Amino acid sequence: MRQRPAEQDMYERRKNFDAVEDNLTPEQVKLESSRCLNCKNPQCVKGCPVNIKIPDFIKSLKEDNLEKAGEIIRETSMLPSVCGRVCPQERQCEGKCVLGLKGEPIAIGALERYVGDNTLPKEVEIKPTGKKVAVVGSGCAGITAASDLRKAGHDVTIFEALHKFGGVLRYGIPPFRLPRKVLDRELESLKKMGVKFEKNVVVGKSITLKQLKEEGFDAIFICSGAGLPKMLNIPGENLNGVYSANEFLTRVNLMQANDEESATPIKIGKSVAVIGGGNVAMDAARTAVRIGFETVYIIYRRTEKELPARLEEIRHAKEEGVQFIFLRAPYEICEKDGYVAGMRFEVMSLGEPDESGRRSPIGTGEYVDLDVDTVIVALGTGPNPIIQKSAKSENIDFELDKKGYFVVNPETRETSIPCIYAGGDVAPIGESNAINAMGAGKKAAKAICEYLNN
Repeated sequence: MRQRPAEQDMYERRKNFDAVEDNLTPEQVKLESSRCLNCKNPQCVKGCPVNIKIPDFIKSLKEDNLEKAGEIIRETSMLPSVCGRVCPQERQCEGKCVLGLKGEPIAIGALERYVGDNTLPKEVEIKPTGKKVAVVGSGCAGITAASDLRKAGHDVTIFEALHKFGGVLRYGIPPFRLPRKVLDRELESLKKMGVKFEKNVVVGKSITLKQLKEEGFDAIFICSGAGLPKMLNIPGENLNGVYSANEFLTRVNLMQANDEESATPIKIGKSVAVIGGGNVAMDAARTAVRIGFETVYIIYRRTEKELPARLEEIRHAKEEGVQFIFLRAPYEICEKDGYVAGMRFEVMSLGEPDESGRRSPIGTGEYVDLDVDTVIVALGTGPNPIIQKSAKSENIDFELDKKGYFVVNPETRETSIPCIYAGGDVAPIGESNAINAMGAGKKAAKAICEYLNN
């Protein structure tokens, strides 16, 4: 039987930002690792974007060799404690586990998290190459690339636009999903390796790409995230009480805006509609519960079957009292004295599958109203154009796609400009998540090393 970690009481956790899940116990780790079949052709490894040797690290756990398990994971993943908590395992490694065909797959994420939390990276000898690399952004892609580049001997500096490091891991993911001590420990291990960190630096404003080159950086990896929120484009969108999920989560996670003493407090109303069905929507809704909204809705234009969020996050949201309303598309946000005073939705039905394979929502012409005083839009983000515009003013003309993302070589992550690479949400390939960003960071680091060696 699959082992499951203990969880904080569903009523108590509505009042705090503490981690919802504990780690597995050592006894549970032993039981769960013993379920692994150690397949000769492990599909779980193919399902992992960074190809962690999953059967090998699980075998080490089965043999009570925790340190070896840690070494195996960290051969390819710098962030086991993070990935074990935030990766969509059911669509990746666990989704490929053969045990899942007739029963429950191995709890790979929980085992990875246990290993990450209870082991430390091995110290590596750094042989300086004399080459300098600038990493723009301190999220998953940046952390991963910086680690690999530093191990190769390069002088690495990470430039972060905000006043704390971690990128979306810190400002986007709430601490009840990713405790800050976990993230801080991962960052500290990078600092011990000799990676340099510069905060409050907006590349494209504080310093340009050309200036980075003038300061002696031999290569640049841009992984600054996609900070431009996608909005609804409906009447009432500019009212007080309408937030993008990006703004809402950043202000709470990074600036404690739920505290009345905060410099930028959020007005906490009675009821909030969160528009969207991904992990960010779940994070926003569960955060809204914790900061004091009485009623929290998630509104999604398809059915529950099509929700893209992790199954675990959906379950936790339901347990915490979030109400789900399906087959509704935003039509208008109602106003009273410049503030949100309700919302109108069109009732949808599902038609034929769209390009992604999901059934397309079709309007029925019927409308319903919902009594809310706050709206949070969680429909994803687009590329922030600061770096691209700044580069163009310096006659650095990147090739961009029609949405404004960097066009890159999928294997090397090199942009159209030699010695400049891009990855993560500014140059997405496939699903936007932590482990795919890490995969991009690894590919970029490998390609940068080859470029510098030549």
